[in-house]
Amino acid sequence: MTDFTDEEYDESHGYEGHEEGDEYEEKTWAIRPNKTQLKRDIAVIHEMCEEITQLAPAQIEKLNLPEEIAIAITAAAKMPFKAARKRQLKFITGLMRKVDIEPIEEALNKIKAKSAHATRELHQLECWRERLLSDDKQALTELLDKYPGADAQQLRQLIRNAKKEISLEKPVKSARLLFKYLRVLFDGAQNAEDEQDFEDDLNVEED
Repeated sequence: MTDFTDEEYDESHGYEGHEEGDEYEEKTWAIRPNKTQLKRDIAVIHEMCEEITQLAPAQIEKLNLPEEIAIAITAAAKMPFKAARKRQLKFITGLMRKVDIEPIEEALNKIKAKSAHATRELHQLECWRERLLSDDKQALTELLDKYPGADAQQLRQLIRNAKKEISLEKPVKSARLLFKYLRVLFDGAQNAEDEQDFEDDLNVEED
């Protein structure tokens, strides 16, 4: 988590200078009764802004950010990790402190959860493909038992073709198709669009 200095805190919090005397002390206590906690809060928002800049444009769009913040985020995402980006993130943090961030946090958490699920799914798919292309004779049987709706003949054909391509050191087109078939199969509902994409790819390979 980013550790904000007093100067950086003042910049994000909107303080541009210090007033003199008792009047300043009274105003300070009234405005920021717990400066340490506020600095932590700002650091949390800063970290969230950093996470958002690393999302894909389509994911950022799902956050429904205010236009000014969305433009600033897009600009930051294109910047190298240098001083200019750091200043931009501080600017975005200041903007973000003026809006209700709870809906943004909820949307961001959903995106992160979905990404984590997708990563686990890809790992499972890769493990199944490796087993199917190895000498594990039980792999296909286990797969068909788990997914009885799978096309056994098509799977055997893809496995044979992929093994042949690997042995001949050819481009592994069938291994790619096998991975795509497994992904469609594991989705459960056999999404019509994904299934059509697979059929189109298969027809291209056969041609």
